[in-house]
Amino acid sequence: MTGRSLLKPAIFILALVPFGYVLWRVFIAQNLGPDPAQELSIETGEWSIRYLLLALAMTPLRNLTGQIDFVRNRRMIGLFALFYASVHFLAWAVFVWGFQVASLGAEIIERPYITIGFGAYVILVALGVTSPKVMVRKLGKNWKRLHRLVYVAGVLATIHLLWIQRSDYVEVVLYGGILAALLVYRALHSLNKRRLSRAKAS
Repeated sequence: MTGRSLLKPAIFILALVPFGYVLWRVFIAQNLGPDPAQELSIETGEWSIRYLLLALAMTPLRNLTGQIDFVRNRRMIGLFALFYASVHFLAWAVFVWGFQVASLGAEIIERPYITIGFGAYVILVALGVTSPKVMVRKLGKNWKRLHRLVYVAGVLATIHLLWIQRSDYVEVVLYGGILAALLVYRALHSLNKRRLSRAKAS
């Protein structure tokens, strides 16, 4: 197998390492601190944001380096963001909230930080469902419009984390700074493409 063909499986395995570490902490080490449920929920949520930011960085990295492999692995990394977001939601629903299905709607509406986090999760689910190539063909131009919401999900997820982090804001500031940089890059890149198009047209 070539190095390129090994890249995708390697990324898949590496992306599962944090999940394996979380399972080890839960079932073997049992060292999640004084509030294990909260710690489990926060840690899986942070990994979701990390993979989301990594997925968003793939296109700029491709543009800056000319390496197409960044874009080829963007979808898988984005799906791992959804995976960790799902684990985060389940950890909260089962261990923190108690999985009281009847009060789910009220819980989401009455607690703004949950509303924001759930909104980010819904967006990620929609993007995950529409990520296969067959959905790209079916949605056409609407696919790009829909998937631009990934930046909205990033903003909502960062605000959600900021809301639940009551003391340590270092990581939140870091994630917010990276997201802001990616948004600025996207805006500047889009403006540059429009200028080039106008120059060619004239």
